Amino acid sequence: MSASLAELERRIVACERCPELRAYCAEVARTKKREYREQSYWGRPVPAFGDPQARVVLVGLAPGAHGSNRTGRMFTGDASGVWLYRALHRAGFANVPTQVDRDDGMVLRDVLITAALRCAPPGNKPAPAQLRNCFPYLKAELAALGGLRVVVGLGAIGGRAAAQALREAGYRFERRPLFAHGAEAAATRDAAPRRIVLLHSYHPSRQNTNTGVLTEPMFDAIFERAKGLLEEGESPD
Repeated sequence: MSASLAELERRIVACERCPELRAYCAEVARTKKREYREQSYWGRPVPAFGDPQARVVLVGLAPGAHGSNRTGRMFTGDASGVWLYRALHRAGFANVPTQVDRDDGMVLRDVLITAALRCAPPGNKPAPAQLRNCFPYLKAELAALGGLRVVVGLGAIGGRAAAQALREAGYRFERRPLFAHGAEAAATRDAAPRRIVLLHSYHPSRQNTNTGVLTEPMFDAIFERAKGLLEEGESPD
């Protein structure tokens, strides 16, 4: 891991910017869910996970109370992670399709997974002030990835946070990013020859996957498009 990302990880794990979220996560870790009562919960802010040289960044909503807040790794330990890591494996971004905990051998290639909020919020509904407190971490992560080419917003909140982070880094979108599954918007800035594409996806939450709002072919199409965008960036002028 690069020095800047490693330092960010330390700062995120130690963060106390939202005392109410720290108290909530600690209480969840203390009381636990019955099926996980023998496990030790992470109970702290969750840092990004993946390849420190990633060209693709996924921006989700927030850790799940009994998912990432339990395991300490993004999208690990709940149904959303089941969908996400299976899709990443099918696309060749992950070495295995299943996720269990931080010691399960999962390795990501060319992908970094992060979120708009690093602490599990009550009811999975972050407050605007909480998102603002966490936003500098996302900005710093994107800035630390010198080869960044594609940002995938998993859900509307993740997509909005990603778009704002790119804007504050000096990128200008060729057209206004609008949230819809598969929608994309390219951004450029004067000082950088590279183009970054923001790609939107429905979040792989139970609410979306159990109702058919998001299907596996729809999700696979997002990561195939991300791969295609990387290949376009590798083509000679």
